Amino acid sequence: VQLVESGGGSVQAGASLKLTCAASGFVFSKCGMAWFRQVTGKERELVSSIRDDGTTTYADSVKGRFTIAQDKSKNILYLQMNSLKVEDTAVYYCAATTIERYLTLRECPPDYSDWGQGTQVTVSS
Repeated sequence: VQLVESGGGSVQAGASLKLTCAASGFVFSKCGMAWFRQVTGKERELVSSIRDDGTTTYADSVKGRFTIAQDKSKNILYLQMNSLKVEDTAVYYCAATTIERYLTLRECPPDYSDWGQGTQVTVSS
């Protein structure tokens, strides 16, 4: 599976960005997909996830500001980020699980199995 993120950039606080993750290969849709972010020196944080049935989750810090969406026909994952804050600055990664990994584990791994290269989001005050 190849996951390629795009849409990051440098913006001022209050602005919006839309991240896109294009997935190619055998993504196991039943495990869903997700966006994580990481600041250098800190642990990776789950930002948002979407399940195969469309159920979504959000970190408390982004609820009401970020929206995750998926175009299954095109195998694309989105993250609409509004009202950006300085503390949203991070490298954002999309994640998915391959069919092979699912068949090995016989369950969906909580941290998924494959990750993109990340896209930098920088928010200044």
